[in-house]
Amino acid sequence: MEAENRVRNLMWTVSGDYTLDTALDVDSFEKSKYISLYDAVKQGAFAKYFDKDALALYVVKKCFLGADQRNLTVLAQVCVDMAVHKKAEAERAGVAQLRKKAFEDTLDTESRMLTESAVGMVKLAMIRKALEGRYQGSRRITEALGQAEALEDASETMEIIRAVDRLYNGLLDSGFEKRQGSLEDVLSVTTEELAEYGWRDFLKDTAVEESFEQYMRRVSQAMLRTGTESEEEKPSVDAAAHVVTVSEEDLQKIYSYVELNFGRSYLSRLEGERLNYRLCRGAHADCSLYMTEGILKNPVKNNYNYQYALRQAEQNKRYYYQNYTLTKRNVSILTDVLKRALVRRSEMEYTRDDHGQVIPSLLWKVGRTGDRRLFTRLINRDSSDFAVDVLMDASDSQRVRQPRVALQGFIISRALTNAGIPHRVMSFCTFWEYTVLHRFRDYDDGETADQDILEYATSSNNRDGLAIRAAADGLLRRQEENKILIVLSDGRPNDMIVGRPGSKNPRSYGGDYAVLDTAREVRHARGLGISVLGVFAGREEELKAEKTIFGKDFAYIRDIANFSNVVGAYLKRQLETEGS
Repeated sequence: MEAENRVRNLMWTVSGDYTLDTALDVDSFEKSKYISLYDAVKQGAFAKYFDKDALALYVVKKCFLGADQRNLTVLAQVCVDMAVHKKAEAERAGVAQLRKKAFEDTLDTESRMLTESAVGMVKLAMIRKALEGRYQGSRRITEALGQAEALEDASETMEIIRAVDRLYNGLLDSGFEKRQGSLEDVLSVTTEELAEYGWRDFLKDTAVEESFEQYMRRVSQAMLRTGTESEEEKPSVDAAAHVVTVSEEDLQKIYSYVELNFGRSYLSRLEGERLNYRLCRGAHADCSLYMTEGILKNPVKNNYNYQYALRQAEQNKRYYYQNYTLTKRNVSILTDVLKRALVRRSEMEYTRDDHGQVIPSLLWKVGRTGDRRLFTRLINRDSSDFAVDVLMDASDSQRVRQPRVALQGFIISRALTNAGIPHRVMSFCTFWEYTVLHRFRDYDDGETADQDILEYATSSNNRDGLAIRAAADGLLRRQEENKILIVLSDGRPNDMIVGRPGSKNPRSYGGDYAVLDTAREVRHARGLGISVLGVFAGREEELKAEKTIFGKDFAYIRDIANFSNVVGAYLKRQLETEGS
């Protein structure tokens, strides 16, 4: 409370407006009091000289048309800082020193993260120049910093908006104007258009209600912060916060809403209900499964989610072509591993037995020993008696890794296709009570279906246990004797629960409860004869949960270049030992 009062009073003092009600990041005070206090100065100065709502609304509209919100926000942070710091320093002598202290603390905690992107490098350049008086770097970053520095004399909010827009298009997306139009087109998006396409769907991928005004406050706060929150470093959301109580009338509308935003299901309503009756039990009572081939394949209408899926597919494909040589090499290595393993299975194998073709050299044992294995028998194993499922976590916690996860799924699928092994590839996420399984390719689809995996996009939460149960159910219905399930996830099962009258399972799905439930589903699948491999691409802090879920059969992928070797070693072991 003392920290909050101190930060808020500083903001009021700088702004001169004691009625100003702006969201403050008081939690950052514990990490760095300098960052928290300098953020209060910026909030106050920006409110005094500019229109924070106009800038926040621009960010919302730009994101609505497909801009990356996190990168756009970082650029807004840089431009806001440049626009207000000299004005604040001219009025209060201590601001310059406070800014340097805040930047020093930011550098201590964020320097590695800032070097990972062009936008981060611009922010790093601003910090280094403020601390060291100069910046030496690439021409591209230096020019971008110069554009931001030109805002030190800005007097209109539109000057900041134009600078942010120009920097975003120049550094991150040179084709944005060609696809979506100029800045004027961005600003012409109306609040009615945002409402028509369901602004909650693209602003916040959970079912927790949030008003447009609340979201605008969050956007405004993020733009005026000094620290940059990494998607990788965000703490997992407590599932207890995702308990939403709705009426039966609202629940009846959810199916239509899921259909609108994830594409029509390839199952009829009756088939879907039968599937739910069979699988949605125990920890997943009151849940439902929704099977689809995606909004791009079976859209209800061209809404925001359709455009979002289209843009993400384009980004995934761009990442694929940027890493084409590496991808081709991974596919080649994994294909070779699979084919060699299958050849070994198909080789004729001879074994000693009590029947078959006699071995003359062993006839001396007759009547002298009890060994009856005096014959040799030919064993010819079936090299193609395998079916594989690839299940990809498509929850919002994977958002920052979307292109990488899509590429991992593609590499596995293309190698399995080349080896002639029937396989299915699906992603999963959970929206309200529905666990959505997006099927990119089915077991007997051809090579062209592998490209559909690049349509992978993330949204909402994840109920891993139910998704694994559903995937295992499909695998068990295949006639192949040997079955393998590969799960690409970040080891963080987490889902809300929909509260309703007479709920069978009111417990929230998160933390240890969700991890142990997912582990039970993995063990159950293994007990039914399915080999399960977890491919982990999350944070090291989540490794404990991943080990709990998958035991010894999991692979930690730190570098995509080594992906085929790690996954190939597991698949080779399964192909050479299963059924032998």
